[in-house]
Amino acid sequence: MTPKDSNITLIGMPSSGKSTAGVLLAKRLGFSFVDVDIVIQEREKRLLKEIIAQEGLDGFLEVENRVNASLDVDHSVIAPGGSVIYGKEAMEHLSRISTVVYLKLSYEEVERRLGNLVDRGVALKDGMTLRDLYDERVPYYEKYADITVDETGQTVGDTVDYLRGVMERRLGLYGR
Repeated sequence: MTPKDSNITLIGMPSSGKSTAGVLLAKRLGFSFVDVDIVIQEREKRLLKEIIAQEGLDGFLEVENRVNASLDVDHSVIAPGGSVIYGKEAMEHLSRISTVVYLKLSYEEVERRLGNLVDRGVALKDGMTLRDLYDERVPYYEKYADITVDETGQTVGDTVDYLRGVMERRLGLYGR
């Protein structure tokens, strides 16, 4: 098993199910689950919204890049924030230590799931709309993905079952 095969990183827009599917996938594979937003808060001893308020969005992205680039985990499902794809060092590291899976949603589904952006903790640059954010991020997600899962019409269970099968075949984990 190569280092790339020992972890799975889920990337995608906020609300794509990285955390929800990640926890379930980790349980089914016998892996640990790493919510990188929580790791950031623990290392920084501040909430994400406090980091953004104190350092601005660019400062937060630097912290996010640094933390993701320094993750040292094995047999884990990693769920970074949706903006991880802006961090070159983070994505190079995650691509080295894991299979990167893009949980793809249509814009309309992202909009439906997110509802009020402020309540969901989505940080937008001044003047940016959710559509702008979606259009900006999708090419990055596609660039870094080893596997893309189109979640259109799928339940979280469908996504997890599909990924479990893919990963079990890749890792030889049958029967675990």
